[in-house]
Amino acid sequence: MSGNDAESSRITAARPFSRILAGAVTAPTEKERDLNALSEFHVGRRRQGAGGNPAEWSRDAADRIVRPTAAERDRAGRWDPALLAELAGLLAGPLVPPALGGGGLSAAETFALLEGLGEGSQDPGFSLAVTTHAVLSTVPIRAFGTAGQRERYLPRAASGEWLGAVSLRQTQGAALAPTVLARPAGPGSRGWVLDGAADLVAGAPVAHHFLVVAAHRDGGRTAFLVDRDRAGLLVEEAGPAAMRTCPWGRLVLDGCEVPEEAVLGTPGGAADEVEPLLAALDWVFTSAPWLGLMRALTRDAVADSREQLLFGRPLVHAQSVRFTLADLVSRCELAAGLLRRAAAQFDEGSRPSRQDAAAARLFVVEAARLVTEGAAGLSGAAAFTGDHLVERAHRDALFFAGTGGGPEVLRPVIAAALLELG
Repeated sequence: MSGNDAESSRITAARPFSRILAGAVTAPTEKERDLNALSEFHVGRRRQGAGGNPAEWSRDAADRIVRPTAAERDRAGRWDPALLAELAGLLAGPLVPPALGGGGLSAAETFALLEGLGEGSQDPGFSLAVTTHAVLSTVPIRAFGTAGQRERYLPRAASGEWLGAVSLRQTQGAALAPTVLARPAGPGSRGWVLDGAADLVAGAPVAHHFLVVAAHRDGGRTAFLVDRDRAGLLVEEAGPAAMRTCPWGRLVLDGCEVPEEAVLGTPGGAADEVEPLLAALDWVFTSAPWLGLMRALTRDAVADSREQLLFGRPLVHAQSVRFTLADLVSRCELAAGLLRRAAAQFDEGSRPSRQDAAAARLFVVEAARLVTEGAAGLSGAAAFTGDHLVERAHRDALFFAGTGGGPEVLRPVIAAALLELG
């Protein structure tokens, strides 16, 4: 058996989770070959010897492009599409295969890319919007989409032409009661009719399409790709007071009819396919920018402790301050180890451990809170002037703690895996 044949057999036999990064792709069309030039950014940087570190690439780009306006956009609650447009070649489709116009990065490399984005941009809202598009809305299409769905959505998603959006309440599987219902369309139609609403949709006001999970009367659930222009779909601008630079919205589906081709994965099979994948992706990859943000906060805390004086001496001379700094660094490194291990499992050809992903998220949520509080204590009153990173991070960390299901979902997942309860 040739190497290519062996790889094809491995892909065919792989479980759905491993298909995320090994899914079969069709030959590129002429347009897809044009879009494939976007991935040359990644290849070129590697050839130039950029340290082989995607975190450095994205950190430097985000520091130059996103961070200078982060405080102003946060005050205004404003999404700036020009920022993503400038970074699309780097961030819009890292997990999309090069044959479909993407960067073709591994999960571990993509995690590093998003970590660098968080550290360089110092903008949790922008980072969340990018992660929702590049990972949460795109990877399920690669993993479970038909050839037609992959060919239609992935090249445009990778270029940034079409943005995808997902409700953060639909990344928690069966933990929350379904808010969207699906029923077969009328006689003569092979499609479906969707009714209900979904809130906390990250990216909704600017999205071209939405990943929606809907329940059936028999208790099953199906995932759908719903285009923005579909009749019966209304997008309202509404969202939390946190993550203000992320474009938030709410979907209202009122007799929204979608064709059979809109089904993502197996009809009625979302609980075993798309939903577990969404949960693991959310727990791991939306945490990546927070790891970078914690590093930025720690770096700022070190600088502040050297500049601020107490009794005529820099704060850094106080033993208690040094202990605090040591705690900040330790939490960053522990979080990095947990998250990177979970991210690497997406590349290993086996189903990523829900226990590892949930444990990583649970630790990072607490670490983000403690690092933010510790950095605020060392920054003094300047941390709460309105433009300081600590103030924005403290507010957004409280919101982040409740996403992904929060401890009420994460702890039972970890316990169930430990006790082998399924």
